[in-house]
Amino acid sequence: MTKTQTTPATAADPTVAAGTAQFLTPVAIGLQALAVNGKQAHWNVRGANFIAIHELLDSIVAHAQDGADLAAERIVALGLPIDARLSTVAEKAAKTQVPAGFTQWEDMIRGVIADMDTVLVDVKAAIDGLDEVDLASQDVAITIREALDKDRWFLFAHLAE
Repeated sequence: MTKTQTTPATAADPTVAAGTAQFLTPVAIGLQALAVNGKQAHWNVRGANFIAIHELLDSIVAHAQDGADLAAERIVALGLPIDARLSTVAEKAAKTQVPAGFTQWEDMIRGVIADMDTVLVDVKAAIDGLDEVDLASQDVAITIREALDKDRWFLFAHLAE
């Protein structure tokens, strides 16, 4: 008789997986919201700096999507699912500061920066909390922070005097 051996889907400790999900799920959800609201800003920005801001917002949206994917895939790689469906994101993400319609570029940038700052609160909490849970997951949060900080800087530079 042949013995069949199975390999677990993940070698992660369930406590590590749960801790990682606790910290990275809000990050993934916040970044999903930033991507959607960043596209809203991209479509409706107006003013003298239109093309520069319009194109920069596309880059910020792509980075937010990449970050959300990175956070979500880390959770899944550790063996847990993530719910980042649109209805869940709408329910759990903070209210956006991005205006709904046509908006001058300065106000649009302020709205996107405010949304980024909201996500950064969760990212910073993940960096701090994951230090005690899982260093590889903390690296994911640090990578996301680096990208958000850079994108925020690029936007803020348009407002700086």
